[in-house]
Formats: sequence, structure tokens, C-alpha cells
Amino acid sequence: MYQVIARKYRPQVFAELIGQEHVRTTLENAISQQRIAHGYIFAGQRGTGKTTVARILARCLNCVQGPTATPCGVCSSCIETPLGNAPDVIEIDAASNRGINEMRELRDNVRYRPARDRYKVFIVDEAHQITSEAFNALLKTLEEPPEWVVFVLCTTEVHKIPTTIASRCQQFSFRSVDFAEVVERMRFICGEEGVEADQEVLAALAQAGEGSVRDSLSALDQAIACCGAKLDPVEVRGLLGMFSLDSLDQITQALANADSRRMLDVVMELERNGRSLQHFCRELARYFRNLLVAKVVGANTRLIAASPSEQERLAEIARGFSEEDLTRYLQITLDIFKDLQTSLQPRLHLEIGLLRLVHASRMGTIEEALANLGSASGTAPVARPAAVRPAAAPKVSSAPVAVAAITEGPWRERLHAKLLELGMTFTADAIEHSQIAEANGELQFLTPEEFRLAMSEKDIGSAVQQLAGRPMRLKIRFGNPGEQAAPQSIAKPKDDVAERALAHPEVRRFQEMFPDAQIRTVRNLKE
Repeated sequence: MYQVIARKYRPQVFAELIGQEHVRTTLENAISQQRIAHGYIFAGQRGTGKTTVARILARCLNCVQGPTATPCGVCSSCIETPLGNAPDVIEIDAASNRGINEMRELRDNVRYRPARDRYKVFIVDEAHQITSEAFNALLKTLEEPPEWVVFVLCTTEVHKIPTTIASRCQQFSFRSVDFAEVVERMRFICGEEGVEADQEVLAALAQAGEGSVRDSLSALDQAIACCGAKLDPVEVRGLLGMFSLDSLDQITQALANADSRRMLDVVMELERNGRSLQHFCRELARYFRNLLVAKVVGANTRLIAASPSEQERLAEIARGFSEEDLTRYLQITLDIFKDLQTSLQPRLHLEIGLLRLVHASRMGTIEEALANLGSASGTAPVARPAAVRPAAAPKVSSAPVAVAAITEGPWRERLHAKLLELGMTFTADAIEHSQIAEANGELQFLTPEEFRLAMSEKDIGSAVQQLAGRPMRLKIRFGNPGEQAAPQSIAKPKDDVAERALAHPEVRRFQEMFPDAQIRTVRNLKE
């Protein structure tokens, strides 16, 4: 019967482990010094070797030549333990044996000496799923077990293990395996299996595992079943649902050219080919992250899980953008991915999100705007005795939706459309009959009395946040729509520092450029 690669090439001794040197060294020293603990907790993400190390530890303890860090591999215990047939190595799946009755049965089993071997080793997988009552039943046994018992608790969520249990065990944290080590391991296995795979294929398989050796080997098994003895990178990426650099580079090319239409074409192609929009957005976020890292530290870094040729390509693409641009793109993409998780119209959300990326690429910083003011007036920016903070001046930020623009006609329609999209029909109708004004960062609504029940501040705030890119204060009033409330202005400070600051040429130039701005605070920088 065929045995999958992940099981066939499972490490049988400490020397075959990859990526967990700190665990291997500590356990080897403990065995050689005869300082064997009665309880261990192996914690870490899936596929990093927790159960494998637990079995290797059991072999080391029960080998006829042991306890030894290098088991012989020929005695009954060494042969039977990896196969799960050793009478004194008991593996328990806590996902299905998590109750108090199972733990009482285990506690009763602990009392009896090993049937054949030196130690009775209990390996508990998914230990975090054991109930609190079951842990309490096991507590005394873990604290004072018989000399022939060793417990190994394996978990992916160590924070769910009660502190009363954790304090009675030695804890080892299993790390994600380094990208290069996973690639080398798969290259070795491909050589043993007679499979031809180039660097790009191995890199794609290692990326699919995300630090999990087992996941990468499972992907390798799937790729061999699909492609045979010669793995093609295009077929492998398609099989695993991954996107190549060429497909993701369409986004950066559209950003470089401010090509909104190309963004819409990308979404159309994804839908037409049946690709997951959520998965694409996740890959896009990882792509922007890698571009940002390549921009900061350059190519040939361990911080990017990619082949050397892919890293060089990423560095080349990143040179066309600034760190600020890439940071902004990454944040927007993460916001899009979050919205897609609950969206009833994922295509619409992705299209709007990609268009936001294009708009964000056209934005400048507030420093550039102030520098332009200085050059336009013929004077360079100078140090000021006071800082002036505009209350309602347009804010240049990573969000492509300006706060004041929410009150304009098209944005009223977008707010109405957003509420309809969220299924808030009555609130959308109320917005359609309301007057909207923005003042001092607050969005004010004047709504007819008959729509009082439909004006939910929580619902409106959620929709506004999605449109504006950040939460806003809301003020809802009810009455005749003809009685539009004028935004309250804040009086300008009258002290000497404020007057000198407001009389400064650069400040006056700024106010001319933003005539609707209001001065909220003037602060003396010398104080």
C-alpha cells in the first residue's frame, strides 16, 4: 500500500530533525545526563514536528541500549514505536478523548508498570482540547507520577493549557521551519523519489506550507500525483491555487500607470476563471509585504520566503515605489481582505478596494503640500514660533476618501448605496430624505421626524467608516429639513502667540489655499 511522503520520510532520530535545534539539543543533553522530566509540553504551529519529536523521545527512553540519544533502531521498541504498535507508548487524541472519563481511565492506567519497556510514555495530541474538569482529574497525577511514567502534551494553542498543568511540565516552543531548510528537505526527497523539480517549483511548495514541513510535503505529494516525475511550476501553482509574480505584478503595473480599468479587468479575469477573491487578496497582501521588505532590506534576505530569482524580481519591482506607498498599499489590502470575509458581494468590495489603491497612489504627503506652499509664495519654509492645527482642512492620508467629501452629492449616493448593500433599506431611505453637513470632523444629519426609528447611529457609523476609511463622530437631529443647522465655528484665539502665528505668511497662504479651514488650536512650541 502506498505511503504518503510525509509519513515515509518522517524523522526517526534527532539527527534527522530540521529547524528545531534548540529542542533537539536540550532533549539530547537531558537524556545523556539522565535528567528526564516526567512531563513535557510541545507547543507550536501544525506540521513542525511536535508528535514526531515525542515519538523519537519515546524511542530514546525505551531502546534496549538506553536511555540514549541515539537509539539502535533494531530492537522491538525502536521498530514498534514509529509504527504506533509499542505496548508502552500510548498515543491519545485529545480532540476525541477530552472528557473527564477518559482522563480517569488514563489516570488508572498510570498506576501499572510498563508491560515490556523501561518507561510508559503517554503522548497526548491536541492537548488544549481537554476540558477543565479532565485537566483537574489529571493534575495530581502530573504533579507526582510514578517513576516509570512520562507525559508529552502536544498542542498548537499553548495558551489554553491551564497554568496549573503548565507549571508542572517542561515547555518547548517549536518554531516555524526556515524557508531554505524546507526547500533543501524537499530537494532531498525529490532526489530519493526520482522526481525532477527546479528551484521555482520547490519554492512554490515551500511557500504553500508556510513554515509547516508536513504541509509542504503534502503539497509535494499532490504535485507529483498531478505532474508525474517532472514538476512544472505553472501547473504546480495552478494546482495549489497560488499566484505567480507575473500575475501579481499586473497590480503594481496598474498602480504605476494609474490604470483603473486594468484593476477592473483583473477582477473580471479572476471571476471568469473561478479563482477565490479572498485568496487572491490574501496573496496580494503577502506580495505587498514582500515588496516592502525588499524595499527596506534589499534582495537575498531570509525575511522573504522566495527563491533567489524571485527575490531579485521583487527588489526590481519595489524600486519603482517608495516605502510610504508600499506601506499604504499593504494597509489598504489588509482592510480589503478583512471586508471580504463578511461581504455578501465580494466582487464589488474587491473592485472598490483595487480602485482605492489607484487613488492612493496619486496622493501626496502633508509635508509635500506645505513645501509646495512655500515654493509658490517664493519663500522657503521657516521655523515657526507656534504650531497651527486646522480643524477641518482636508487631510492627506492613506485613505482615498476625504472626510469633507462625504457631504457631497456623489458621496451621499454612495452612503445610500452602502446602506442598501448592507441590507439597511429603511436607514437608506431616511438618508435619502436627510440633509448632511460636516463640521469640525463631525458628520451632522437633519432628518424628518417620521424617519426617527430608521436612523440608527450604529448602522450609519459602520457604513460611514467603510466609506471614509476611519470612524467619524455623528450627530443626528430631527426636524424640518429646511432648517439646516449651520456648523458651529470655533472662535480664533486672541492671545499674542496666536495672533503672531495667524499673521505668519505661510499660515495665511495655507488658509488661502484651504478657504473652508478653521483654526482649532494654536500651540506655542517653546512651552
